[in-house]
Amino acid sequence: MPQMSSIGWQQLASGRDNPTAGTRIATTVILLLFVAAATFSGARKHVTQGFDELAHVSYVAEMQHRTIFWPRLENLRLLDAQSFRFTPEANYLNHPPFYYALLAAVGPNLEGHPAAAFMHRLLNVAIAAIGLAAALAIGLFGGFERRLFYAYAVPLACIPVLAPLAGAVNPDNMAFAGGAATMLAAWMLVATGRNGWLAAALCAALVASWAKLTGLLLAGGFLTVTFIYLVWRGRFPRRWIVPLILAALLAAAPYVILTLQYGGPAPNTPAQLMLLESGARATGWAELPRLAFGAYVLHFIADFVAGWMPALAARSAWNYAALFFPLAALACALAGFAVSLRRLLRQAETALDVVVVSGLLASGATLACNIVFSYGRHLATGWMMDAYPRYYLPLAAAVPLAALSLVSAIEHPRWRNAAIVFLIANPLIFRVLGGPLG
Repeated sequence: MPQMSSIGWQQLASGRDNPTAGTRIATTVILLLFVAAATFSGARKHVTQGFDELAHVSYVAEMQHRTIFWPRLENLRLLDAQSFRFTPEANYLNHPPFYYALLAAVGPNLEGHPAAAFMHRLLNVAIAAIGLAAALAIGLFGGFERRLFYAYAVPLACIPVLAPLAGAVNPDNMAFAGGAATMLAAWMLVATGRNGWLAAALCAALVASWAKLTGLLLAGGFLTVTFIYLVWRGRFPRRWIVPLILAALLAAAPYVILTLQYGGPAPNTPAQLMLLESGARATGWAELPRLAFGAYVLHFIADFVAGWMPALAARSAWNYAALFFPLAALACALAGFAVSLRRLLRQAETALDVVVVSGLLASGATLACNIVFSYGRHLATGWMMDAYPRYYLPLAAAVPLAALSLVSAIEHPRWRNAAIVFLIANPLIFRVLGGPLG
């Protein structure tokens, strides 16, 4: 890779290819704490509490109950939350069946067995732990100096929704695992150019894509930008074209099928439309004038920021004030994105810069698609609850990586050290002040 001049990443990184004993121990501790927190969360909450878990559990039960792999979405039913027996009520989910088929094949039978949900939650803990391990591995094998590793790892470990989501049956866990592995493999592909990392990146992106549509947009968009970079730099061998096209076709195939069946890759099934309309009526949104697009964008962003720390109880003014911390982290990431983009344009980039630019561009494009899609639902029904940060977990590592890019551009040692301390302390303070998890 081209080398940076002046103070930069190479001068902050350790220069070693192998992780130190300290970072290995820290990674192990973080993973163990994460598994414990996610397991505890999965053991203590009811299936109706958060993340649409009853609907996801019902989908898994349908895959166990049916012999057909690709069910009609409008024929899916919901389980009773107490007995786990199927009810006549239709399921509103519109995801492809791969994640649900995996749990159906590996986990115990759910229909009529409420206690079996905990084993399926443990499977999700394992899936999410793979994702967190892949994300942390970027710090382990990216040549991170010890303090930089903590500035990267602590924000990941402190993502408020990550452990509760891992302790629930939800395809976002599979999307997170696939997206994080995609980022790791892409980092190593840019750094080494080895064919094995290309195969790993494509397979990981398939996992994220088959979990849900946002996984396809995030992981697929991330790899698209990365491959554009490699072509631009003359580092894209022609032998990669065929596996790349094959992977793209496989990743898009589920959504092509859904489009042929229902007219769109994220279809509004009758049950989902009923959910949106009834929810909008219950909250009073249906009777209100529809927001203009600009006003809706502001509402979406405000909800997105507040949703970084989901809570069942009403937030206090102190909880809202604590949102300064994730906003500050995002501001650092955007500044780091600008630093990495400038290095790319000057041909002075490292693998860090490529991953940062690819990750934030893909996340931004997905966010734009999400807002446009959600605005259409708002116009149709009045619905106003589509800003969920958990959708973006597949590329969550891009944010702390971008912050490290900013740190590498700070030349004065005192200010650089202060920035590192802030990046480590920021997520810890927010977890204390931000409010109880929902």
